[in-house]
Amino acid sequence: MMKPLLLIAFSLFFGTLQAQWQESFEDALELAEEANKPIVLVFSGSDWCAPCIRFKRNILDSEDFKDYSESHYVLYNADFPRKKKNKLPLEKLNSNKSLAAQFNPHGYFPLIVVLDKEKSLLGKTGFDKRASPKEFISLLNNFVR
Repeated sequence: MMKPLLLIAFSLFFGTLQAQWQESFEDALELAEEANKPIVLVFSGSDWCAPCIRFKRNILDSEDFKDYSESHYVLYNADFPRKKKNKLPLEKLNSNKSLAAQFNPHGYFPLIVVLDKEKSLLGKTGFDKRASPKEFISLLNNFVR
């Protein structure tokens, strides 16, 4: 009996860590409105774009970024994987394509776009591999001010 409870508790804890990344852009907009937070929209190619993979590993997966973003940003990843095994559901792919047409028409990867709750552009940036997570957070915060 103890093992199933432990598994549930473990799943809930780690599920909340991932929960700050919204499943859909509509969810991100809704949460941004409710929480009065900016949206950090990340355009990535998770299984083919080397800078995107480094950005995720060095910045997005860092404890500094996770801890700070949880209380300051709403996060959405507009991913464009290429491998069949990572194929997105059609609805999500079409949503990401629509976001790309609006906010990333030149197809830069990774591209980080900061929006307010009305989808107004506050700023855009790429990935500077020399930047620390704290420096990246500072850059995002400069867009929000």
